[in-house]
Amino acid sequence: MAEAQPLELSERRTFTYRVCAALVSGLSRLLFRPTVIGAENIPLEGPVLIAPIHRSNVDFALTLFISKRKVFFMAKDSIFHVPLLGPLITHLGAFPIHRGSADRESMARSAAVLRQGHALVLFPEGTRQEGRGVAPLHDGAMFLAARTGAKVVPVGIGGSDRAMPKGAKLPRPAKITIVVGAPIDPPSSEGRVSRTALTAKSEELRVALEKVYLESLRD
Repeated sequence: MAEAQPLELSERRTFTYRVCAALVSGLSRLLFRPTVIGAENIPLEGPVLIAPIHRSNVDFALTLFISKRKVFFMAKDSIFHVPLLGPLITHLGAFPIHRGSADRESMARSAAVLRQGHALVLFPEGTRQEGRGVAPLHDGAMFLAARTGAKVVPVGIGGSDRAMPKGAKLPRPAKITIVVGAPIDPPSSEGRVSRTALTAKSEELRVALEKVYLESLRD
């Protein structure tokens, strides 16, 4: 994996960050009345990969503020050129990924974020999925964890598919429950982590993610 260009990321909660966070979290509380269970499972220090279930476009907004620490996430570089929006999402913790090299660059930049000791939101399922089950995951999340020493925290989000199902242009009111699972240690080895070890850890994450998702659907 190629090294990413240096990222200037700050964990400071600037005035702009606090205003944006208050707006997003306030709107989320108004529309979704979220209940968060297990937020203390997100480590307050060191690299951590927050790995939510992905059933809706509102999942990002619901995972950015479940921890006391500032978390980071990737976004298409074109968004950063939009007046006002670009600076705002930068303050919220976004960093750019350029079109044409998204897969390789996203992995490299995500690793750079974690190596700086930050918290990163990454959906281990990739794109939005449907249904109560979690299909076998790609090894990307655990590959990053192995490279950076980050713990991986599974997060279930129950009800977001009702709040904004596929094809919907705007969210609608719906009760949402968020369940944060216990952190999973990264794959480890005296040498290079084998593909077998990565696959085994990815399956551990899949089982944990499905468990917290089903728990989030009980309300």
